[in-house]
Amino acid sequence: MSDQYIRLIPTDRQWQPDPDAAAAAVRYVAGLFSGPQDDVEEVEAEFYDQVTLVDAGENTTRVFCSQCGADIGVGWFFDLIEEQGEAFDSLDFEVPCCGAVAALDSHRYDWPVGFARFEVCAMNATRAGYELDGAELTEVASLLGHPVAQILAHY
Repeated sequence: MSDQYIRLIPTDRQWQPDPDAAAAAVRYVAGLFSGPQDDVEEVEAEFYDQVTLVDAGENTTRVFCSQCGADIGVGWFFDLIEEQGEAFDSLDFEVPCCGAVAALDSHRYDWPVGFARFEVCAMNATRAGYELDGAELTEVASLLGHPVAQILAHY
C-alpha cells in the first residue's frame, strides 16, 4: 500500500516556530480533513536539528540544473541523498552536467521538494480538494508566524 503526504514547510529553511504555534497549525490542518467525506490518518509537526530534505518521494522524476538548465537526472539526486543522508550542513554540491557548485534548493524539480528544519505533515488525507488552497496555506502561515510552501509526496 502506498502513502500520500501533504508536507508544509517554512519558506526560510532555517526557521522554526515555537511549539504552541506548531500545535495550533497541526490542529488547523487536521480540522481541514474532518468533514463527512474527509479523513486524515495522521497530522504531526516535526522539528529537525539540521536542514533536512522534505522530498516528494516517487513524484520526483526529473531535476534540472539551476546553472545550465540541463536535466541532471533524478538518479544523481537520489544517489546524493543516499550518500549524504537527508540532513545537511550545506546544500552546496557540484552538479554533474556543468561542474558548477549550486545549492540543492536552487535546482528545479518537476514536483517541488524543499529543505527545512520544521514541517507539518498530513498523512493519507482525503477530501474533494486534496492539496491545500491559497487561503488554507495563508492560515497555516498565520498560525505559524511564517510563510509556508507545500510539498505533495507519494511513497
